[in-house]
Amino acid sequence: MTNPILDLIGRRHELFADDVAAHEREISSIVQSSRFLVIGGAGSIGQAVAIEILKRNPQLLHVVDTSENNLVELVRDVRSSIGYIDGEFATFAIDAGSDIFDALLAASPGYTHVLNLSALKHVRSEKDPYTLMRMIDVNILNADKSMRQAHAGGVSKYFCVSTDKAANPVNMMGASKRIMEMFLMRRSLDVPVSTARFANVAFSDGSLLFGFNRRIEKEQPLSAPNDVRRYFVTPQESGELCLISCLLGENRDVFFPKLDRDRDLITFSEIAERFLARRGYEPVQCATEDEARARVAELKGRRKWPVYYFASDTTGEKDSEEFYTERETLDMGRFAAIGVIRNDAMFDADRLDEFERTVRAMRARGSWTRPELIALFNRMLPEFRHLDTGTFLDGRM
Repeated sequence: MTNPILDLIGRRHELFADDVAAHEREISSIVQSSRFLVIGGAGSIGQAVAIEILKRNPQLLHVVDTSENNLVELVRDVRSSIGYIDGEFATFAIDAGSDIFDALLAASPGYTHVLNLSALKHVRSEKDPYTLMRMIDVNILNADKSMRQAHAGGVSKYFCVSTDKAANPVNMMGASKRIMEMFLMRRSLDVPVSTARFANVAFSDGSLLFGFNRRIEKEQPLSAPNDVRRYFVTPQESGELCLISCLLGENRDVFFPKLDRDRDLITFSEIAERFLARRGYEPVQCATEDEARARVAELKGRRKWPVYYFASDTTGEKDSEEFYTERETLDMGRFAAIGVIRNDAMFDADRLDEFERTVRAMRARGSWTRPELIALFNRMLPEFRHLDTGTFLDGRM
């Protein structure tokens, strides 16, 4: 049966099918003898990872997330598809940065693998200093804390998700994940760690493509940039990549999908056209947002739908994404569709300590500004080329 998401993103085949098949015996053997903690497991990637683990019958899987509703949906999905496992499966609606989470770890039977999928993932989240500080908490400091806890708990492997935007970052979200990778390198001296940089997850919670479904349901126009090209993976592929990195990655490995720049990069406007075609609508391009909003009722009855395309001019948007830089060491032969960035334990401990001290000082005084946080990121990443246009995605339809 054709995968509709693959059709929309312009691919015929599942990206990691050959690698999963080649290593299935080893992956399943590890899962069946292991106890997993998935942090941020109710988001799109976290749910995909949880499903990949559960269908291989682990001894134990605990899933932690702040979204109670998404955890409920995860359980319903599992019970309605996989059903039940021989081991324990439980979810906890708690914050991984809290003392309640600390109490859960203290009472737990002990985990062999911790996968941290929690993240503030939106470029739009850099518009104000308060959300930016939350991004630092979730993407950097909580990740470092959970890795220290993993070490104290004697885990065999720690995995933390990164992003393609960490390679030559131009926005604060990508830069936060690059800084997180630096913290992981320091902790890799205590516990084996691996990560993954990967593409946009098609139709993941909160994404532009996820919003396409909501716009149709609410009888609203579609809006998308027509000049920004992105790589995409399906939710299942995101789960497979994270699990393979966690179970098969060596210490400090960064996994990424082997996607072709000429073949696999696609614009959001192209996906919007395919999305509407699958629903039997012909797109009608509008010159303004106002025109697009006004024409839904008129066009819908004729099996047409208003779209508004625009040239991107918002802060932190690259024309296209990349997974690695020319300074990084690649292993392209280990897997068929997965590349690996090999890393030595290179980090500047003084710089990492200064970062933590500066953030603590800002929090202690009870105020901080967006320029202060950008300056701090620039000190951490001298190569950071922050693309600030003064316009943010929240100013778009």
